[in-house]
Amino acid sequence: MFILQGVSYTHPDRDMLFADLNVAINKHDKIALIGNNGAGKSTLLKLMAGILEPTSGMVQTDHTPYYVPQHFGQFNKMSIAEALGIDIKINALYEILGGHATSEQMDILADDWDIEERYKQAFAHWGLSKLNLKQLMGSLSGGQKTKVFLAGIDIHQPKIVLLDEPSNHLDVESRNLLYNYISKTNQTLVVVSHDRKLLNLLHTVYELSRSCIKIYGGNYEFYVIQKDLENEAMSQDLKSKEKALRKAREIEREALERQQKLDARGKKKQEKAGVPTIFMNTLKNNAEKSTSKMKDVHAEKIEAIKDDVGRLRRGIAETGKMKIGFEHSGTYKGKTLVSLSNINFKYDITHLWDFELSLDIRNGDRIVIKGNNGSGKSTLIKLILGELAPDLGKIDKASFKAIVLDQDYSLINDNLSIYEQAQQFNTSGLLEHEVKLRLNRFLFAQANWHKSCSSLSGGERMRLALCGLTMNAIAPDMIVLDEPTNNLDIHNLEILTAAITEYKGTLILVSHDTYFLDELKPYFTIDLSP
Repeated sequence: MFILQGVSYTHPDRDMLFADLNVAINKHDKIALIGNNGAGKSTLLKLMAGILEPTSGMVQTDHTPYYVPQHFGQFNKMSIAEALGIDIKINALYEILGGHATSEQMDILADDWDIEERYKQAFAHWGLSKLNLKQLMGSLSGGQKTKVFLAGIDIHQPKIVLLDEPSNHLDVESRNLLYNYISKTNQTLVVVSHDRKLLNLLHTVYELSRSCIKIYGGNYEFYVIQKDLENEAMSQDLKSKEKALRKAREIEREALERQQKLDARGKKKQEKAGVPTIFMNTLKNNAEKSTSKMKDVHAEKIEAIKDDVGRLRRGIAETGKMKIGFEHSGTYKGKTLVSLSNINFKYDITHLWDFELSLDIRNGDRIVIKGNNGSGKSTLIKLILGELAPDLGKIDKASFKAIVLDQDYSLINDNLSIYEQAQQFNTSGLLEHEVKLRLNRFLFAQANWHKSCSSLSGGERMRLALCGLTMNAIAPDMIVLDEPTNNLDIHNLEILTAAITEYKGTLILVSHDTYFLDELKPYFTIDLSP
């Protein structure tokens, strides 16, 4: 069981991430921890894992949790055994079996006589049998690193497991192994993920913000329904508050006009009655005080309503603001852009595929390229774009404009500021104020325009790239999406999905996110798996 009591965390730069969180997680709970980028999900997992200490409050657990991180760079110089924390026990086992047993080695091994068998079974399950425990983590691919730590769950057999974006870098086969584990395990799980298929396997959703954790008693689809209901209620409340604000301003104006008329009428009567000047000044001061007091009363009411309006506006999802509005590319629907005839490719002496590939790609097609890691998906994209030439067969390519959006959104120049990058995208000659309007529409406030693109999160890079597409003089005939969802939170995933759904040109997608692909139907699939 986990108990978080009054937990707050402040970054070393004194920026408070969240405050006074109170949570209880029970045995066998399966929790999805979600929230926008920057909400502190990964930090909260590290607090629960004991890697970080809270600024204030207390984290209690009755078992040591097993933690699978999102990033693995800190392990690159370690061996696989060291990264998994089993190197000392494995060495002790081999010393004992080699006839060099000592009491110290017996104490180290304790009851873990089957640790070699457990690690071999776990590695075989995750397709890692060819790896050696002495290999450096830095020599592994991103998917292999993730699977090494997932295999560690079976090796260590913990009661509590904390997973930070565990499906990142995994191919479809490995994702299915992960989904099967999550469905069947009795371990207590807390999972940070943007993988909505995975989130639907978890029983409860915890939504993290700076001020609290909101709990939704159901899976991700249940959460979406509840959030839609909340947003609808907030929209209605917002309309009501905006109407109340207009009414309050109208009442204030009418009251002030009425007071001014009364003051003017009273002054005329006093002048006709010959009231002494000194008394007239007293009456004037009293009238001004009365008017000022009335203004303060109305201003206080209006300010309170304005605060409510601002709070409600901030709470409502802003996805609808970001309309791409692609201009027509000028290429007619159905035109053949690329024709591949019996092609294959080889890097050394062996061809990449055990078949020859033929395909016509027409304007308006939606194509998903599937295959396990190393099956040649990225190579096929380079062949389609003309960046590589086939070793077998022929490729005929029409003249067309293509944009590639990869998982790092690398068309963003890290040496530029947000505003400079927007102006570089502006090939359609938009005026300065129009560029600024586009930036605002894509949730880039003026205070951040000077910010370096190198400091942007995955979601921010994606939004800036989409913003740039709206400022191109000619819309691309083809958009290639190469694992575009890996570094996005759910809110930004929804933004990307809405934008791409609107696009009418040719789409080529490489993604292991089946939930994302299902939302972009209809499409046809090229499967490069052997």
